[in-house]
Amino acid sequence: MKQLISLGLVCMLITALLLTSFQPRSVLADNSLKDLVIYQNMPQADINDLENAFQLNALNVYQDGKFLLVTEGLEWKSSNKNVADVNQDGNVHLTGQNGKTFISVTNGEYTDRIAFSVKPEPNKGKGKPASKVKIEKESGNRYNLIDHAISQMTMEEKIGQLLMPDFRTYNGANVEEMLPEIEQLVKDYHLGGVILFRENVVTTEQTTKLVADYQAASEKFGLLMTIDQEGGIVTRLQSGTDMPGNMALGATRSPELAENVGRVIGSELHSLGINMNFAPVMDVNNNPDNPVIGVRSFGEDPKLVADMGVAYTHGLQSSGVAGTAKHFPGHGDTAVDSHLGLPEVPHDIERLREVELYPFQQAMDAGIDAIMTAHVTFPNIDDTKVISQKTGEEIAIPATLSYKVLTELMREDMGFDGVITTDALNMLAIADHFGPVDAAVRAVQAGSDIILMPVGLSEVRNGLLEAVEAGKLTVERIEESVERILALKLKRGVILEETPLSVEEKIEQAKQVVGSNEHKEIEKEAADKSITLIKNEDVLPLSPEASDSLVVVGRSYINELGAAIKSHHEQAEIIEVAADFTLTPAQLEKVKAASTVIVGTATAGVNDRLPNSPQMQLVHTVINETEAPVVAVGIRNPYDIMAYPEVDAYLTQYGFRAASFQATAATIFGENQPTGQLPVTIQDDENGVLYNFGHYLNY
Repeated sequence: MKQLISLGLVCMLITALLLTSFQPRSVLADNSLKDLVIYQNMPQADINDLENAFQLNALNVYQDGKFLLVTEGLEWKSSNKNVADVNQDGNVHLTGQNGKTFISVTNGEYTDRIAFSVKPEPNKGKGKPASKVKIEKESGNRYNLIDHAISQMTMEEKIGQLLMPDFRTYNGANVEEMLPEIEQLVKDYHLGGVILFRENVVTTEQTTKLVADYQAASEKFGLLMTIDQEGGIVTRLQSGTDMPGNMALGATRSPELAENVGRVIGSELHSLGINMNFAPVMDVNNNPDNPVIGVRSFGEDPKLVADMGVAYTHGLQSSGVAGTAKHFPGHGDTAVDSHLGLPEVPHDIERLREVELYPFQQAMDAGIDAIMTAHVTFPNIDDTKVISQKTGEEIAIPATLSYKVLTELMREDMGFDGVITTDALNMLAIADHFGPVDAAVRAVQAGSDIILMPVGLSEVRNGLLEAVEAGKLTVERIEESVERILALKLKRGVILEETPLSVEEKIEQAKQVVGSNEHKEIEKEAADKSITLIKNEDVLPLSPEASDSLVVVGRSYINELGAAIKSHHEQAEIIEVAADFTLTPAQLEKVKAASTVIVGTATAGVNDRLPNSPQMQLVHTVINETEAPVVAVGIRNPYDIMAYPEVDAYLTQYGFRAASFQATAATIFGENQPTGQLPVTIQDDENGVLYNFGHYLNY
């Protein structure tokens, strides 16, 4: 009997050992508490513009390398209440008196402190001098959380931090809520981040819950939850404030407005739990035939792009959301869409420094958090040739996969030490010519930290592991990227919490921010100030009589334009033409009888605006068939007038968001003074200039 019990115990022990040996690292890890530190003592903590009240946060640090925000079981104290007091939630209130105090926190076992120093500034005039508040951080190895974390990570965990897939759809359906399968993938692959798309972010309530569920699935370190919320034509949030876009901002010539727009976008993302934005676009759009950048750029002038982009970034990052300048070293002077093919920028380094690289350098110097690469070849920077898997021919290496571009140029020459992310690796510029694993390995070798939207999560993860084992990628190279990613997470407060707010509380907070009246006012201001009146043969502003027959003609977005016009003139009639852009005889009769005709054109590329394209033929028909004045609106690209320069009046609004249509209508009827200035040059068919950069008219 004793022998049976002994054998049973032995079997149980062996089974337990076998089971334990196959447990994932996160289960085996030592979860015992190692320290308690004040978050603001972290070297990465971004502390600016201290006010009279300030929130301090504490982190529990564990033996297994993870660190979590903690709010319960703490005692906060101030050593000098004459200078500052602190409540038990870590809220510091400065009294206004000069002096120094140490604010300390303890959980009974570990203690940390941080100093506040209040000193008078040099008196430059009469009266009491103003005081300046300064935080004096503690220092020491205990605050080196990143090295400690990396030392406790497996290679699978390290590589997981580099991976940022999208889950736009799953099994053919849009992913609007967390699925068990996706939750398991986050855990199994130790993902460092996820990118969201319009299919994922439908309402404020739904988006807040989805993002919270993603963070709950992360086991050690918070996820970088990213999105392309540029504004304008690339706007993902379906419930957010739809800013008019970069070229519209470029037309305003107002860095202050650009900063406000960035702040609004950032605050809405932050309230939803989205902590990284793949914006702003800092490409210089000096090629009017560019099919992928266009109005996503602030304009064709490098200084304008830099000034507006840096201001936008300040606003965005001040809200706690990481900014990303894209697409390095510049996608503006291309005529090929890298979603579909592999573009080339042929310029030498001197020209690139003056134009394409200039905004990126300014963004780096201003402290932008991340840079996104371009799937574009730059043969005068890197003339390395590789064999295309699609054609079998030699092609130049794109910037995304180029060591000379990402490491030698961006890091060593331009001095960028932040996070580098690839553009999406499923775009055909990469996917067609490189296999999924080869592309990912080359990107990391080149210097990229984040592998965005890898094609085949398992295949790419395993391929990166094999590359490390084979010596194609060193452990040190992987850890460099992990260190930068974790540093960004610490800087932007992307830290899991011991006791997070309930989803209901997060939703209530987000609802107070997303689409707020204050944000709508900034949206309206940006749209109003962007409208650019380019041509006016004494037609505008309109002052129609109630009985006047005004017609609005077109197809793409014509109902949106028409509705905005009708809000000023109820008798206006909308004429939506067929898909071939031809007018029926009845529609033509209405055009001929109109007192004024407003025609809207919306083009995305050079083919759309060719004079013989169906849309532009419609405009010529309208101009030729009516005696009434014709007002044209370039709904998206400002270049549309190149196809119909003889039109009586022309305005451009740079995008198809509601506020821009309303601003255009208000301008047409004289209720908004057009102040926008062209951010680009508009050429004619002979490569001469129709309208110069900076051109504008007003009333």
